[in-house]
Amino acid sequence: LCLCSLGGMVYHSSMNDRTDVQLVSGMSLLPIKTTCRGPAPPAAEGEDDIIDEVLLYFKANTLFKNFEIKGPADRVLIYLTLYITQCLLKLEKCPSKADGIRQLTSMAHEQFSIPGESGFALGSFFPSPESPQEAELTRTYLKQLREETGRRVLTKVFASDDGQPSKFWLVFSKRKFMNKVLT
Repeated sequence: LCLCSLGGMVYHSSMNDRTDVQLVSGMSLLPIKTTCRGPAPPAAEGEDDIIDEVLLYFKANTLFKNFEIKGPADRVLIYLTLYITQCLLKLEKCPSKADGIRQLTSMAHEQFSIPGESGFALGSFFPSPESPQEAELTRTYLKQLREETGRRVLTKVFASDDGQPSKFWLVFSKRKFMNKVLT
């Protein structure tokens, strides 16, 4: 945890100190629990992954405009926090979970900017890939994270038996973490 100048707490990733992971564009290539294809190794059974951590801290972290990066896992946390906001914006317009699945799957596969590209909203926080191979690894890792994160956000937003989206999640679609929006 980091004391913010506003007197509140910003939550940082507990995975910042991991030395057993590869770095890609300044991010930790962390194990995740997923069936989505991609470069991330599978997480150990029963272990929380970075997506669990981001979902846990999402609501609190979106209240802050400043975030000091403490390690490479924080870059993943920042990216996914902004991506969850995009997911919530899409889900606001979805009348059903089935429609939400279609919308978030489509969004995960859309063309998106990566570090080093002009449209990347977090350029000052991420180093550019050092080679075309690292750029491709960055793109496939972020795509895998986007796809799995969308699936998990969907289960949070449509958790009730009545099939209605949770207003306690959708209200956070209006928040701009660090005053940034992914493009």
